Amino acid sequence: MKMQLKTATIRRAVEIPLDHGTAEFATFEGLADRGEHIALSFGEINPDLAPLVRIHSECLTGDVFQSARCDCGDQLSEATRMFTEKSGILLYLRQEGRGIGLYNKLDAYALQDRGYDTYEANSLLGLQEDDREYVVAAQMLKALGVSRVRLITNNPKKVDQLNALGIEVTETIGTGVYLKEANRNYLRAKVLRTNHQIGTVAFRNSLSS
Repeated sequence: MKMQLKTATIRRAVEIPLDHGTAEFATFEGLADRGEHIALSFGEINPDLAPLVRIHSECLTGDVFQSARCDCGDQLSEATRMFTEKSGILLYLRQEGRGIGLYNKLDAYALQDRGYDTYEANSLLGLQEDDREYVVAAQMLKALGVSRVRLITNNPKKVDQLNALGIEVTETIGTGVYLKEANRNYLRAKVLRTNHQIGTVAFRNSLSS
């Protein structure tokens, strides 16, 4: 069953040169959570051809400081490189720590250092394991004139929610595997707790052992 979306509109679009090409940054009005989310469009976007799209939740530690405790920064870099070569849209959502915020995420890290996984740590803080929804992502795509996408993700929740919100996911493309010693438990929790489709079946099985 599809959900009804309130209409959002593009507030401002500004072209910004980047190290690897140029992207048009768009801001929005009317987003459901009133957050300052942005869309970056790389190259020529043809909505009729289901453009490549990556929905990326903000991760200050990974995106900016290249933290080895997650794979967020690596996934962001991968997507921007791909879009520079092939065109595509990056939706950068201000959902730090799967929606719990930066300070709470660092509190959760302290609990993870005591042996809890990333989801257990959130719960112990009295927070949702994953507080993200993708209504704003669907609103942003609609504002950009896009209703069909090829989605770069390992997260089945993103696919299910976009389809329910009227954005047809015609293809799912997994990200690369960015396994490090410091993020093994993090990737393991994503596979076992929320069915993230990271890498091959053999790789996912190796994480569960």
